[in-house]
Amino acid sequence: MRKEAIAALQPFLDEQYANPSGSHRFSRDARTAIDEARDDVADVLGCAPGEVVFTSGGTEGDNAAIFGAVRRHGGVAVCSAAEHHAVLHCVEHLGGEVIGVDRAGIIDLAGLERTLAAVVARGERVGCVSVMAVNNEVGSITPMRDVARIVRAASPATVLHTDAVQAACWLDVRDIVRVTDVATFSAHKFGGPKGMGVMVVKSGTTLEPLIMGGGQERDRRSGTSNVAGIVSTAAALRATSSDREHEVRRVGALKSRLVSAVRERLTDVMETVAPERSVPGVAHLCIADVESEALLFLLDQDGVCASAASACASGAMEPSHVLRAMGVEPRFAKGALRLSLGHTTTSDDIDAAVESIVRSVSRLRR
Repeated sequence: MRKEAIAALQPFLDEQYANPSGSHRFSRDARTAIDEARDDVADVLGCAPGEVVFTSGGTEGDNAAIFGAVRRHGGVAVCSAAEHHAVLHCVEHLGGEVIGVDRAGIIDLAGLERTLAAVVARGERVGCVSVMAVNNEVGSITPMRDVARIVRAASPATVLHTDAVQAACWLDVRDIVRVTDVATFSAHKFGGPKGMGVMVVKSGTTLEPLIMGGGQERDRRSGTSNVAGIVSTAAALRATSSDREHEVRRVGALKSRLVSAVRERLTDVMETVAPERSVPGVAHLCIADVESEALLFLLDQDGVCASAASACASGAMEPSHVLRAMGVEPRFAKGALRLSLGHTTTSDDIDAAVESIVRSVSRLRR
């Protein structure tokens, strides 16, 4: 967590403990804190405060957007084959359409256009299109403006959602929010607390609530508000936005050095997505003739924390559906290595990671 987020969190763990849904003065103070946090989040994301919904994270936001759109308006749900499972499983559960991706893991725009046209031609409504802004495994950047243009032309009433969980640290999220109807974010990805998220629901967009009860968040997401988490999330997002330009340059240089050093010292190592098409915070390599599980074990012994796919699924060691959709040949896909960089990453971290990766891969190949 960012130090600003920790500092903002602490008073609400003991000094200011009231339930913001109450009527007494301490509850009013808690509501004021939430209102101020909502204003800050809206300012960073480029939306109105009333369009901000606080959630428990990206998974809830993704589920709420897709199920909420289809349950309220009906129609077919559509997404790319490289989405996070929080999106992909929702679309599959609803019997929706899944669009292929290119070699970088970015949705096939022509395929999206054809699929939407086919749904409309058979007399059905396109209820929701969900396309992630930045791929959570390989870091590829989707041209959301092009996606929005295709969706608006084919089906203007469709709810366009983006899982922007991986975007906040690296892209101007205002551009993403501007062209979508619903955008979801997860606080721990930008140095906030785990178990907190933000969903932007643009004015005029209506979703069936996923969680009902007390009517919080303007009846869009019931449940007692996590005041400490909300205030901390806003502080982390403010700090991330303020530092973004500097961090993109700094972390981008570190990623470049990491990837270059590993590829210079090892043969048959593929950078999965070209740097100009991916964010600085994800260095994804496919290493031939090793298995990810064994490699991650050796890296962990050296104190290098990495994963083979999404952190949510890495414990299962399942083959990556993203790499499969991208068409990465099995010899390389079995050695997938996802390295995350961020505001805490140092030059010394890069040096240590390079040495450990080279030593571990060499040992496994022998």
